[in-house]
Amino acid sequence: MPHAGDTPRPRRGIIFILAAPSGAGKTTIWRGALRAIAGLEFSVSLTTRGPREGERPGLDYHFVTEEEFNRKVDSGELAEFDRHFDASYGTPRAPLEAAIREGRDMLLDIDVEGARQIRARYPGESVAIFVLPPSFEDLEMRLRGRRTENEAAIQRRLKRALEEARQYPSYDYLIINRQISESINELAAIVNAERLRTSRLSGKIAPWQS
Repeated sequence: MPHAGDTPRPRRGIIFILAAPSGAGKTTIWRGALRAIAGLEFSVSLTTRGPREGERPGLDYHFVTEEEFNRKVDSGELAEFDRHFDASYGTPRAPLEAAIREGRDMLLDIDVEGARQIRARYPGESVAIFVLPPSFEDLEMRLRGRRTENEAAIQRRLKRALEEARQYPSYDYLIINRQISESINELAAIVNAERLRTSRLSGKIAPWQS
C-alpha cells in the first residue's frame, strides 16, 4: 500500500511577503512566526538608517551606507529597493533566488513598494500578505508609543499608512493584527496552505503517477 510520505514533494521555494503600514506590528509577527513555523527563513534586508533599540545587525537588518547601497543597486544585487522616511531599504537578490531554486521558503518584511517589485519579479513564487491594525486610532497609538520620532514624522507616517492601507485588496491574504498570537497562527495557516498547493509541485509524485 503506497504512503504519501514515501516520496518527498519537490517544489521551488516560496517567497512569503509580509507588508504593512509602519506601526502595524509586522516585525513582532515575523519574529514570532520564525519560532512557530518550521522551515521558514527570514530574508534580512539592507537599510541605510541607523539601528533602533533592540535591532541586531545581520539579524534584523544589514545596516549599510548610502554609497554601499547605491553600488548594490547599480550592480543589480537587489531584488527590490525603495526609499522612504529619509532612508533606503532593499532585499538582496542572491540568497532569495538560491532559496527558490533549493526549495526553501523565505519570509520578507518589506514595504508596499517593495512588495510590488517582488511580485512583479517572482509572480509564480511569491505570496503577498498584508497586515493591518484593528483601526487607524490603534495605529496612531502604536506609533506614538514608540517615542522615537517627532510630531512631523508621525504625521508623515500616518498619511503614508492611509495611502498604503487602500492597497490591501490587491494582496493574496489579509491579517488584522488584534492579538500577536492569533496573527502568528493565521500566518502559519497561510504558509501551510501554500506549501500544499498542487500547482507548486515541480514533478510527479511516485508511486501514484508513472
